[in-house]
Amino acid sequence: MSDRHPLFIPLILVGGLIFGFGLGFSHMARPEVVLNFLQFDDLGLPFVMFGAAIVSGIAFWALPRIRDSAPLTGSRYERRLKPFDKNVLIGGAVFGVGWGLSGICPGAAYASLGVGNVTILWALAGMFIGAYIQGYARS
Repeated sequence: MSDRHPLFIPLILVGGLIFGFGLGFSHMARPEVVLNFLQFDDLGLPFVMFGAAIVSGIAFWALPRIRDSAPLTGSRYERRLKPFDKNVLIGGAVFGVGWGLSGICPGAAYASLGVGNVTILWALAGMFIGAYIQGYARS
């Protein structure tokens, strides 16, 4: 951590605030919007997701061509291939079931709390308990 740029942590915090504000502004931090998408009643969420995927795709394509390493961490840009195994399938299934039951994904849960949805604390508690159980089971 000592080799990172001094602005690394503040930039991460600002990025998280911008991300949370974007989720709140686009109403994607409201579980009813997500549940309406999962029931094919409101297709606004795919447009937000595709917009984010396009911006990310451009960044992942362009940045390695502009610089050899990340400006704040100094890490080289490289592909990190991970295996597609049963843990990925199980994790994806648990994530999908949790997303469908709560109507919110982990990143949007914090933004939902920020816009005043206090009942989302139950979903956050479930996420922390599930992460703890998974970490305990794998260790």
